[in-house]
Amino acid sequence: MPMNPVVQAVIKAITLVQPDVASSWDAQRKVEDAAGKLTIADPRCRIDEITATADDGYEIPLRVFTPLDIDFSLKAGLHVNEDHRGTILYMHGGGWANGDVDFYSDACMRTALKLERRVIAVDYRRSPECRFPVPLEDCYAVARQLFAGELIPDADPEHIVLMGDSAGGNLTAGVSLLARERGEFRPRTQILLYPLTYNDHSESTLFDSVRENGEDYILTRQAIVDYIELYLRTPEDFHDSRFAPLIATSLADMPRTLVITAEYDPLRDEGEAFAARLDAEGSEVACFRMTDGVHGYFLYPSVLSLVRDTYRLIAHFLDDDPIPTEGKLPWTPLLGTD
Repeated sequence: MPMNPVVQAVIKAITLVQPDVASSWDAQRKVEDAAGKLTIADPRCRIDEITATADDGYEIPLRVFTPLDIDFSLKAGLHVNEDHRGTILYMHGGGWANGDVDFYSDACMRTALKLERRVIAVDYRRSPECRFPVPLEDCYAVARQLFAGELIPDADPEHIVLMGDSAGGNLTAGVSLLARERGEFRPRTQILLYPLTYNDHSESTLFDSVRENGEDYILTRQAIVDYIELYLRTPEDFHDSRFAPLIATSLADMPRTLVITAEYDPLRDEGEAFAARLDAEGSEVACFRMTDGVHGYFLYPSVLSLVRDTYRLIAHFLDDDPIPTEGKLPWTPLLGTD
């Protein structure tokens, strides 16, 4: 069914007043960084600050969100214990230029509580000050040290999940590719939320969603092009599979993967194509398209059914529970429903 026309009109109006990315990315970053400072901590989640060391010596800031089990009785008093079933390494979105752990703190805190897993958010260096592959290598260095037990000693490699949205989904897939190639660690599971996986977002691209959804649904085709221009160093980088994992020669032997796309996202088709290639080349993958979703919806308030349903879908995947595929559903099952 088409999107509610009133909602669609509002989204279009918001899209039309957005400033141009190429000339305003820095102003947008300042607004987002300021907004991130307003996050209100939840007493059910402990927040810690740690660092990881990049190969060039840079100390990468990390924020750890640990869900807590709080029990109080008049007889025994207050008892607070960690309560998690694994660790999620989260790589945030923002077109590689915007977003940071402050801006994503609310989403990471919510993710920790709803999925009952510790979340480690990576504050990787951003473009254009630090262009490709620096943000990717920052994320890889954190993942390598996490799997080696150097960041959090009790993090079980069998229960570490790589996760990211948008540009963060791109970085997540890139980390998994690098891990396969370098052999220093092997992620078992990854979750990609509306990821960028391809290198061509021109009007003649292979993917219809770029043309269909590239003007009126928050993230525009031109914004994608501008963010990529801010991120890459040279024209040769466009053809590097570390940037565009869909063009990798092989996508075999990748982690168990959940890809979630959004119906009205210009990146929808390339995310689904990435999932299809994983499936065709033998990796275990599930892919679902969220009805009425637009790019970036995961950051919306959790009272919205679209966000709640996304957590429900992720929880089913992580807990290896059957995912509903029949009846009136908030998602369209595309792969991994057997």
